[in-house]
Amino acid sequence: MSITSVPRAILADVGWQSTRSVLIGRSVEFDRLTAVLDTAATGQAGVALVGGDAGIGKTRLITELAERAEAAGFAVLVGQCAELGDALPYLPLADALRSARGELRAALDARPVLGRLLPGGTDPGRESTSGLTQQQLFGSVLGFLSTQPVLLVLEDLHWADQSTRDLLVFLSRMLQTERVCLVGTYRTDDLHRRHPLRRVLAELKRLPSVTSLELAPLDRHEMTDYLAALGGTDAGVMRKVVDRAEGNPFYAQELLDAASEGSSMPDGLAGLLLSRAELLSDPAQRVLGGAAVAGRRADHDLLQQASGLDDLAFEESMREIVSRGLLRPDGEYGYAFRHALLQEVVYNDLLPGERTRMHAEFARLLTAREGAAAELAHHYLAGHDLPGALAASVEAGRRAERLGAPAEAHHHFDRALGLWDRVPDAERLAGIDHVALAARSAAAAADSGDNHRAISQLRRLPPSAEINERLSYYLIDTEDVEGSIAAAYAAVEAAPEGPVLARALATYARSLYWTERHDEVEALARRALETARASGAADAETSALITLAALAALADDIPRAKELLACASAESSGNLAIDLRAMFTYARVQYESGDLAEAATTADRGLRLARESGLNWSTYGTDLRFLRLLIHYVAGEWDLAEKVASGFAVRVGTPPEALLSSFALFVEVARGLPVVEDRLSWLRPFWTDDITIIAMGRGLAAEHALWHGDPEAALEHARAGLDAMLPNDPAVIRLSSTALWALTDLGRAEEADAFLERARVPAAVGPGSVRRGPLGPEGLAWLARAEAEWHRAHGRPAVAAWRGVVEAFDFGFVYEVARSRWRLAEALLAEGDRAAALKEWKLAVEAAESLGARPLGAALVELGRRARFTSAPPTVLTSREQEVLALVAEGLPNREIGERLFIAQKTVSVHVSNILGKLGVSSRTQAAAVAHRDGLL
Repeated sequence: MSITSVPRAILADVGWQSTRSVLIGRSVEFDRLTAVLDTAATGQAGVALVGGDAGIGKTRLITELAERAEAAGFAVLVGQCAELGDALPYLPLADALRSARGELRAALDARPVLGRLLPGGTDPGRESTSGLTQQQLFGSVLGFLSTQPVLLVLEDLHWADQSTRDLLVFLSRMLQTERVCLVGTYRTDDLHRRHPLRRVLAELKRLPSVTSLELAPLDRHEMTDYLAALGGTDAGVMRKVVDRAEGNPFYAQELLDAASEGSSMPDGLAGLLLSRAELLSDPAQRVLGGAAVAGRRADHDLLQQASGLDDLAFEESMREIVSRGLLRPDGEYGYAFRHALLQEVVYNDLLPGERTRMHAEFARLLTAREGAAAELAHHYLAGHDLPGALAASVEAGRRAERLGAPAEAHHHFDRALGLWDRVPDAERLAGIDHVALAARSAAAAADSGDNHRAISQLRRLPPSAEINERLSYYLIDTEDVEGSIAAAYAAVEAAPEGPVLARALATYARSLYWTERHDEVEALARRALETARASGAADAETSALITLAALAALADDIPRAKELLACASAESSGNLAIDLRAMFTYARVQYESGDLAEAATTADRGLRLARESGLNWSTYGTDLRFLRLLIHYVAGEWDLAEKVASGFAVRVGTPPEALLSSFALFVEVARGLPVVEDRLSWLRPFWTDDITIIAMGRGLAAEHALWHGDPEAALEHARAGLDAMLPNDPAVIRLSSTALWALTDLGRAEEADAFLERARVPAAVGPGSVRRGPLGPEGLAWLARAEAEWHRAHGRPAVAAWRGVVEAFDFGFVYEVARSRWRLAEALLAEGDRAAALKEWKLAVEAAESLGARPLGAALVELGRRARFTSAPPTVLTSREQEVLALVAEGLPNREIGERLFIAQKTVSVHVSNILGKLGVSSRTQAAAVAHRDGLL
């Protein structure tokens, strides 16, 4: 009989079958779960977290949900965490992926990164930075789940490894429009005060997309109904069970089964569960004990070998165990305990010597199995085999690296380091020396986000060129620039000629780039380039080329910068992160020099690489996505820009998400979309730390306020943004011009000079207080806009200045050309040149209509009406719009209008936008004035 067929034969022989769970007492919770599932079916992903004590009915509820999902056409993937001393990285994900079928299996096979998680999965073939591999894995999971409707269940998250917890957070935040329902279950009684899942749950429960359920014990009435549904008939027995079970369905079922079999009902759940196991024959008890040592699940072949029984005796023992409901067949190759509590009490009932011997036997059997290093380490430690534990821990760390689980890799390596001094001949067993292993552990810690731990480990090691180069690299990320420079200098001084020196020089150049020692960077980068080419260090060569290109762009030598970046991005360096950095930098330089078509081509290349390698959500994968949005936006491809923006989460919870969300505001503010208010409300908490988020978010919030007739709020946003930014940041120019627009609307010309001076600083002063050449086309255009806005603030038409702005933006920035023509038309009218004004106005109107730029369109309609360029008849408002307009005229905000009319705030925003468009005005104040003037109230 084959290994895979035995469990099925036993299953048929004992008549074991699954039965549909009864949802007595859980209808409310089930309705909430199905609501998440139904919402996912419409294209709005949702997450549900189901907590409760052991045996309270979590799995029963999820089983019902899975049946409902399958009936609705969802693919159902269920994975379970395991209680191992060192949890296997991504165990529940790998467990879930094994059941992928059909279209989902094809999508899985198309993603080799995910295939590595499966039994027999291919090795990546080369060592790679585990943090980068984790980004690839997360991106691949997200792409995999987007192929069709999926219910993904991760059970027993209280036992999850850190990488699984990180994946849970990532998916909970990133799943937006996919037809995916993600469900996680956990035991509340296992979450002690410092349990790592507590922080994750607290973070996730704040997200609107997350539904949190806590299953309470059943009351007496519900418990009685539940027992009756299970077949209970004896009122006396049922009453005793209800008294004893304390609302726990699993405990109740075990008590009822014990009573039905004529057994007494022992005190405590552990005694109850063991009472059933004690009825087994001696061989069956030995097999059950072995299964408990193996964990929640046990492989058929491995369990038989550990038991020492022949085929026939083992098969008889398994029939006995399965018939009593202690183990159940699991998949096609093994068994699982009916409940985790049962595995725990059986394991704890073993004598210490029994446990040690069994762990040692499992370790011996697993030695020949590929990919079992983490389990081996667990069994070796439990079996007190320290040399075996050290060797297995190092191998488990290597495998975790390859799987993209840096936290687990660090854990395994750190445990091996802890065993090092207790094991003779440790270096031979580990296959690596102590310093190299500690450096590897530090790298894994950094990749898992713990730079401080990595730095601490490296500083305890004997200094060397390699150690100092890595130390410098991690210190850059903690913004300890001086420490980074010192470590990089030490690395350069100690490094021999070759790849190590090349990387040390490249890192040194990076660390000096933003300091006042800016003039030293080029010589360092050139030396790094020469050393890299001589030693074949392709990654260091690419990094040096990027740095040299950045210096050339800073000096306004754009042709040289493009030449260097074309070389840097032509071929793979062997390091995906550096390759994406090269493509992003190349596309950015092309964009900033006004070459939009070239920039689009390069960005698309980079995005293809990010998608194919699963790095859409890596640092440079993200940068390429928002750069692509900006290229669409500037080129006037707003439908495409809005499509990209819609994929940027509104409900943000981390700085990277907030950064992407800020860029989405470009097109959404310019189109006057209702989502702007919601997006801004989620971004506000991030307007304290990240300068880029502050610049984008505050600047676009200011423009939004101006379009809605609130220049005071706009000026407040602009001031706050400028105060947070470095004076030489190019984004200061745009934000200063927005502040000048607000000052004009407020009639406060006396403050305009200060903002114009602020706008001029970045044109001359670069990083590290170094003087530089002129800005790129867009920067120069915004500076021209600031100069023209300054004239407007002082009441001067300044036709020549506004013509200059139009010409400056005409490198391809469709929207800003139209906005500038609006102001140019106003200036021409002020000077009495109606014919020229009409020409500019018509061009602006045409552009605004083609873009769908409703706020600008409304402003142009108002200008046309004042200038008598158009004699359009009054627009008829709907009855609801008249109601909204009346409340707008009273000065009520959208929230209060919604409360008065019993409609959603977003709906009010849509009505207000429609009213502004129909009346041809750009602000609520103007709408109220027109309504009074024309008798619309």
